[in-house]
Amino acid sequence: MIECVDLFCGLGGLTHGLSLGGVDVAAGIDVDPAGRFPYEQNNSACFVEKDISTLSGSDLKAHWKRGQCTLLAGCAPCQSFSTYSRKYRQAGVSEKRRADRKWALVSEFARLIDESEPDMVTMENVPQLLDHAVFPQFLARLSKYHVWHEIVDCSRYGVPQTRKRLVLLASRLGPIALKRSSINELPIPTVQAAIFGLPKLRAGEVDPNDAMHSACKLSALNSKRIRASKPGGTWRDWPQSLVADCHRKEAGETYPSVYGRMEWLAPAPTITTQCFGYGNGRFGHPEQDRAITLREAAILQTFPRSYKFLPAGKRAVYSVMGRLIGNAVPVKLGEAIGVALCNHVRSSQASNT
Repeated sequence: MIECVDLFCGLGGLTHGLSLGGVDVAAGIDVDPAGRFPYEQNNSACFVEKDISTLSGSDLKAHWKRGQCTLLAGCAPCQSFSTYSRKYRQAGVSEKRRADRKWALVSEFARLIDESEPDMVTMENVPQLLDHAVFPQFLARLSKYHVWHEIVDCSRYGVPQTRKRLVLLASRLGPIALKRSSINELPIPTVQAAIFGLPKLRAGEVDPNDAMHSACKLSALNSKRIRASKPGGTWRDWPQSLVADCHRKEAGETYPSVYGRMEWLAPAPTITTQCFGYGNGRFGHPEQDRAITLREAAILQTFPRSYKFLPAGKRAVYSVMGRLIGNAVPVKLGEAIGVALCNHVRSSQASNT
């Protein structure tokens, strides 16, 4: 019914979610080769390793079959540490030009919409995109579409995180929106419901049956810090001897969540590309003296526990897998978007009939 091309597909969070929601994803396109294995192992779609600035609308149309409703989906990367940005940093491009390039990926997305003319479009991105001039420019390029966009709380769609994201839906078929999930409609998903029961690990250990269930080592100082940390607490709970110099300064007071533990009965904080590191946020396990593992991070991003990220026998590289997992669209959010799009097409077809 709907055939999709997923731009900036990464390791397949949005693709997997859309597929669960009833969308047929034909291809995922990304410049990062590290996404190929997990993308193709877990999704019935091909991975195309390309920089989208080199693509044309006809390249995308080649993946769509005649007679199907077409969808162009994507989450243009915006972090300064993305693969796209690193490439330009290594080339000696200035910070301002890198920032322009970062947001220019949204403009490249708009260009491909113009050239491929899909029936529908969906985009997921950080809320900060609303504050940049590129967003109204993007909306202006969608003048032939009915457009809806809103900052959504991902926990209302089954994602056990306090993650807020900008979601946009656009359709040539008629008015469209993502159903708002009532506060009372579903219980708020928790860390306990997501990751409780996985094999226990110490810092630095790897589950022999799952290379993704791998916990970073901790220094002797950070081992003391995590043992002094309370679930949901802050570094202010520590003895003064453990408090970092940067936190003793006035500016340090604005970072209470670093070196924190998650709470079992609450959502996790937003899973970032650095979530495997205890000092990078409230990424301490609720009761084990370590940071969350890559597998736990993926589950909190609502990837199925069975999702294959690595070939057999290969060890996880934290920086690579952390980047891919943290940048992914949560699968449950992708599924909600897929359901909304499929319901929209069915409703449109019924109205036409």
